[in-house]
Amino acid sequence: MRWPHWMPGSHDAAATAGAPVADATEEARLRLESAELEQLDTVFAAPRWLRDVGLTGWYIVGLFLVLAGLVWLVAATSTISEPLITAAVVATVAAPVVAWLKRHRIPRAAGAAIVLVAALALAIGMFVLVLAGIKDQSGAIGNALSEGAARLQSWLQDLGVNHASAAKANESVSRSAPQVLDTFLHGIVSGIQGITSFAFGAAMLFLSLFFLLKDGPMMRASIDRHLGVPESVGKTITGGVIRALRGYFKGVTIVAAFNAVIITLGALILGVPLAGTIGVVTFVLAYIPFIGAFVAGAFAVIIALGAKGTAVALVMLVIVILANGFLQNLMQPFAMGSALELNALVVLVTTIGAGCIFGTVGLILAAPLLSAAVHIKKDLTRARATAALEAQAAAAAAAPD
Repeated sequence: MRWPHWMPGSHDAAATAGAPVADATEEARLRLESAELEQLDTVFAAPRWLRDVGLTGWYIVGLFLVLAGLVWLVAATSTISEPLITAAVVATVAAPVVAWLKRHRIPRAAGAAIVLVAALALAIGMFVLVLAGIKDQSGAIGNALSEGAARLQSWLQDLGVNHASAAKANESVSRSAPQVLDTFLHGIVSGIQGITSFAFGAAMLFLSLFFLLKDGPMMRASIDRHLGVPESVGKTITGGVIRALRGYFKGVTIVAAFNAVIITLGALILGVPLAGTIGVVTFVLAYIPFIGAFVAGAFAVIIALGAKGTAVALVMLVIVILANGFLQNLMQPFAMGSALELNALVVLVTTIGAGCIFGTVGLILAAPLLSAAVHIKKDLTRARATAALEAQAAAAAAAPD
């Protein structure tokens, strides 16, 4: 008996009979092909260039945070960090002397003590020569700079600059010259608060220098093992930094002495007063790339202008340009070899930027450390290429004929 569809139990009977009945409330399931799935994946995703820009931006933010942390750490621990950095640089440059003494049967501790005493005597001599000598002649230097500023005012007026602007420039130079001189004389001591702090800094410097000279190889081996890279790579990194620092400071010392001799002889021949002071300033400021040569050259020319007049100042300017330009470019490749190998603009921008962030330490160490990074990258790239070639040769040898 067939039940009408409107009567109760009719659906149950149909289901019992096995007849297929579609559920009107069941929604059709969405099915996508693989190509459609890939297309859907890119609909709501950011473009690749935007992801790359965002990731690079976060890397830059992290880099600046690390730099800010380093600046804060160095500033907060300057009493310890500055003597330690200075001792590390001096020890890196002077370590070959200790090694040479050891080869001549002098124990490493005794060799370190000998180098330490020599460095102490050199530091005292430079301190007396630079600071005390210039301080005794500060009056003559100030008068020469003031006279040079007055001549500059006259030149500006001859070129058409009105009297008020020229006088303002003269006043600015006259006021700045003693300040610059005072900064040069007392800049090293300005951050020292009392004789106790100075004594602590000096003791920290020479104590650190002694232990770095004595135990330098052992410390380097420990650093190589704890850099988080294979030990051979660690040796390449530390070796690159050491070679760059030694080559750079050896070359800078030779070039600085060469420039100081040329400029001092030029000042003596021209009869410019304070020739010895000009030579000392030229030698000391040569350790600051570009900026030091510019300041030392301006110092020499202004003194010549104030003491001897326009003609002598122009000749002095030519000597400074020749010494810091043409002659230095001839001398520097022999003095430094491949210690730097950087574009001059790169060195200038890096030096100024590091000086703005880290002060005098950044000014002096930016160029050699950047050079070390470049050389380390070249060494690692060469090592990778050599390893790849050896692997290909080994694979070719192992392959059947």
